[in-house]
Amino acid sequence: MASLTDYLRLVKFSHTIFAMPFALMSFVYAWKTCDVSALSLPLLLLQVVGCMVFARNVAMGFNRWADRRIDAQNPRTASREIPAGVVSPRAALWFVAVNALCFVVLASTINNLTAALSPVALAVVMFYSYCKRFTSLAHLVLGLSLGIAPVGAYLSVAGEFAAAPCILSLLVMTWCGGFDIIYALQDAEFDRSHSLHSIPSRFSVRTSLVISAGLHAVSVAALIWFASYLPQHWPLYVGCGLFSSIVVLEHVLVTPSRQCNIGIAFGTLNGLASTVLAICLIADMAIFG
Repeated sequence: MASLTDYLRLVKFSHTIFAMPFALMSFVYAWKTCDVSALSLPLLLLQVVGCMVFARNVAMGFNRWADRRIDAQNPRTASREIPAGVVSPRAALWFVAVNALCFVVLASTINNLTAALSPVALAVVMFYSYCKRFTSLAHLVLGLSLGIAPVGAYLSVAGEFAAAPCILSLLVMTWCGGFDIIYALQDAEFDRSHSLHSIPSRFSVRTSLVISAGLHAVSVAALIWFASYLPQHWPLYVGCGLFSSIVVLEHVLVTPSRQCNIGIAFGTLNGLASTVLAICLIADMAIFG
């Protein structure tokens, strides 16, 4: 029987750090700009974090289930929990179903809008798992799946849409889409031979990296746009500068002739970028907002 640790590895729980910091930024932005009781914030924060964890468990668990046969054929992914027999396909589906139910129930306790949109969010994050069967734009669908987080966090507090969290969502979508292209370089040959779609399987390594850099340029532009809504003080400038520098460093480390750094660029640098940005921007809003 699979243990909790096995399920955490199944969904790469440590990768929650990619989207969670942006949800927290959006949550704090809503708190500072909306008329909301401070007494309600601790419970709201727990609800938002819980929804994020449940939704990501659904996304990753379903992705691993949907890709189980593909993963078994790919030497890089054959050791993942389902093809390796650590977690059975049936158990993975039960895990997905339980987390989906928990997500919808928890979202429904926040407000009517989050309740109504919770099935839509699940549909988007699960749809991603099949995109590489028919489109090279799967990277952007993944980005959209993660980009839901800041909008959802804002809606939880404000109960209505606003421009700033949508800009933050654009940042997340293009940032994640860009680094997912870099990550997909590892499987370009495998994807071509198995009729799977991705930017690296369709284009050369150099062109793929140019597309990734273009998406990251949009990310930096979106960050500057979002920053225009915040107090203009030193934590903001430090955060934006560090995030942009880390994104540039990612493209310095991974080049057509130097792909051995993909692991560092994908995991370490992107986790650092989101964390540093969140600390600085939340400090800016909390201190000067």
